[in-house]
Amino acid sequence: MKVFIIIGAINAFLAVALGAFGAHGLADKLEPKYLEIWKTAVTYQMFHATGLLVIGLLLGRVAASSLFTWSGWLMLIGIILFSGSLYILSLTKIGILGAITPLGGVCFLGAWVLVVIGALKHL
Repeated sequence: MKVFIIIGAINAFLAVALGAFGAHGLADKLEPKYLEIWKTAVTYQMFHATGLLVIGLLLGRVAASSLFTWSGWLMLIGIILFSGSLYILSLTKIGILGAITPLGGVCFLGAWVLVVIGALKHL
């Protein structure tokens, strides 16, 4: 439980910091296309940071649910793959990194499916 609350809070902090960095530090340095990609990374990181906080709270209510635990890990992996690849793509313009992004998206989708199944089973 505690681990997902901590990981979620750290990711929320990072999303705010990276969003501010993008808006203020990169606004004049990146082409608009890449600044939009950066914003997408920040948005998805914040959504899933919030999801991690929810997972932590759910695990506090339903002890030792592997469904919720796996959901939390998939959200974290999704943040790393999805948002991480988009941050790097924005800064380096290496297009092949865009091939990693959908893997993170699949992790996000799987995580939310596990939340649904866990809710149906435990709540």
